[in-house]
Amino acid sequence: MDQNQIINLVQEALFIIIQISGPVMIIGLVVGVAVALLQALTQVQEMTLAFVPKIFAIFLAMFFLFPLFISILSGFMDVIADQIIAGDLPSDM
Repeated sequence: MDQNQIINLVQEALFIIIQISGPVMIIGLVVGVAVALLQALTQVQEMTLAFVPKIFAIFLAMFFLFPLFISILSGFMDVIADQIIAGDLPSDM
């Protein structure tokens, strides 16, 4: 395996990390901004009000997006397994 193949594999892995974490992070951001706006409008500065809705929304997003995450990761694993079978990856990797 040469340097270009390793760089391509790492780039693909980083892109998959962004694909998986992106939707969850965006949902957390949107819920956080909505809660902050609600706190600013009502002047209620409760600390748990900032965290509980975000945690609930993130867990709900992960629950519903889990099949998509599994399909993305299994596709990446298929590519890696094909490279291992073809002998493109070194055994010490």
